[in-house]
Amino acid sequence: MIYTTCKYAPEELFAGFGEECRRLDPNPASFSCADGCAHPNLCGFAKAVIEAAQAEDVREIVLTDCCDAMRRTYDVLRRQSFDFIGFLPLPHKRGEREIRRFAADLRALADAYAAHSGRTFSRAPALRACAAAAQPEEQAGSPIVTLTGAHGGSLLLEKARWALPGYTVRDDTCSGSRRLNGENVPAGFETDEAFFLWYAGALLHMRPCLRMADTAGRTQAVREQAGAGMIVHTVKFCDYYSFEYAALKDAAEIPLLKIETDTTPQSSGQLKTRLEAFAETLNAQQRGGDRRVTEEKKEIRFAAGIDSGSTSTDAVVMDREGRILGQAILPTGMSASRSAQEALKAALGEAGLGPEDLDAVVATGYGRDALEMQKRTVTEITCHAKGAHYLFPQARTLIDIGGQDSKVIRVDETGMVENFIMNDKCAAGTGRFLEMQARALGLTMEEMSRMGLTWRSEVEISNMCTVFAESEVVSLVARDTPLPDIIHGLNRSVAAKTVSLIRRGRGEPGYAMTGGVSRNAGVVSCLSQALGAPVEVSELSQLCGAIGAALIALGR
Repeated sequence: MIYTTCKYAPEELFAGFGEECRRLDPNPASFSCADGCAHPNLCGFAKAVIEAAQAEDVREIVLTDCCDAMRRTYDVLRRQSFDFIGFLPLPHKRGEREIRRFAADLRALADAYAAHSGRTFSRAPALRACAAAAQPEEQAGSPIVTLTGAHGGSLLLEKARWALPGYTVRDDTCSGSRRLNGENVPAGFETDEAFFLWYAGALLHMRPCLRMADTAGRTQAVREQAGAGMIVHTVKFCDYYSFEYAALKDAAEIPLLKIETDTTPQSSGQLKTRLEAFAETLNAQQRGGDRRVTEEKKEIRFAAGIDSGSTSTDAVVMDREGRILGQAILPTGMSASRSAQEALKAALGEAGLGPEDLDAVVATGYGRDALEMQKRTVTEITCHAKGAHYLFPQARTLIDIGGQDSKVIRVDETGMVENFIMNDKCAAGTGRFLEMQARALGLTMEEMSRMGLTWRSEVEISNMCTVFAESEVVSLVARDTPLPDIIHGLNRSVAAKTVSLIRRGRGEPGYAMTGGVSRNAGVVSCLSQALGAPVEVSELSQLCGAIGAALIALGR
């Protein structure tokens, strides 16, 4: 078995030696090995290849220099004990000279493998493999969602397919689908040199990856074959596919979702939220908007929405007319399910109702799947959009800063999600960031909010990393910097981080803010100033997700 990593790897060539090729599907739990033998800023896929090549029973492997990171990967792996490790230079262009050079490199790789294996290359099985690789894909019987961009592997593909039932998720990433660009594969060649020359052209004229100099055909093909929606995957520290997303976003007429991972299973909760929210957006657009009016809605007397977040658990009870009868905000604590039960009990108590009076319950938030009493779960993206439209009917850009992430959600005039973007790489710019700084200052969050409005001098907080910012705050305190000025500097840094997210999500006025940080008047003020437009808040802003969940439970 010969392992490869790239669609340009000459799999058909090795069929001429009677060998089978398999592409590595690296999704390591960590980079413990790669971090010890490679540069820390090597992209996640390259590190994953290093991990997989050493963790699995890989004895023979062939790499291509599809990017500089894979060349560095080869430099690392060739020091290891493989029976055979080949490296295939890949041209940037696809002209006649490049094809001839590539054909010579293919021939050299074949000669190296022949010397290693003691076998002779045979054109006939290689041509049969070429004919099989040139067959068109089967037509899908359901709407297509294209997964494109950088390698995501089976882990991302399976999660996308799980989150998008009813859609055909097509893997069109750089390590996904592979089809030779040769509809008429020749029946035979008189010499090996003639085969290698044709084969080099067939490989290079596949749909180009972004490493190639000319990618215009790729971008056009991706747009034309996108289907109902597109998921664009980028890998941490990759230099290529973020640029493709920017180009696709400018011309997109279908929903797009950008996902960045490091190829490990980490952050699976945030990934699940993104994919499920994207599915909800696609489903709503497929049916022309959520305009369901059913008899079930008329029978519902009371409904509840529960938002199980990382910091707080919120609950709202509504009647059939959408009036809020009871509400509760409690710390999530050590048990999401227990906090949800207590929050719902408190909201029901305020409404003068019992659990038996509820006809529908919808849960949202990161802890939604852990709740036992829910009858349906919906992502916080959709729920915040519904809740914000209830509170701010004129809002078009929703800013939700919660305990562990920030979201910007664009909605239309009916409250339907048009686009969303999330920042969940670290605690920078979130409620947790402010909470840690308040602790360093010896203040409660309420005290911090009030004091931040009485500042007199501008103070620059240069670090958004929670740990480094805390050190900077301690240094400012040691220099007797007034606390209101320090707090204002922190608020400005959160606002700057959020504005960057808003611009990436193409936010536009009017702005509305939800989540726990909406209670911090200093942050809201700094955000309004940075945007040059007012940011609406409400006394119910923190309950926005639970309100949206309750409205969905009512069928609205």
